[in-house]
Amino acid sequence: MEDHMTGHNKKKRYECDVCGKAWQHLSQLETHQRVHTGERPYDCLECGKSFTRYGNLQRHNHVHSGERPFTCSDCGKSFKMANKLKVHRRVYTGEKPYGCSTCGKSFTRLYGLRVHRRVHSGERPFRRRT
Repeated sequence: MEDHMTGHNKKKRYECDVCGKAWQHLSQLETHQRVHTGERPYDCLECGKSFTRYGNLQRHNHVHSGERPFTCSDCGKSFKMANKLKVHRRVYTGEKPYGCSTCGKSFTRLYGLRVHRRVHSGERPFRRRT
């Protein structure tokens, strides 16, 4: 754990002139700056959609290939992305990492918590048809 925290404690020397966020490595700043410049250097050869990061293009390619490399060992359901499998696995583990600070109710997905918070805030984001 100590080794892990060392990475977080290093000085972030490369700061974005536009928004002030900072990184330890120049390459991280260069990738981030695409948010501001709109540069999307990685193009999908199938559909032409472009991406700021190569990894995002690789993930996108599963849309065209139909590949679902992440499979649940309990039910066999497959997913295009590892994080989707991780969330799915909560069905079996019972993990509910998103807890309401007001009433303590917990949720498997952040979206569920966000919707639940409306109970306490009284927010009604959708108008009723008349």
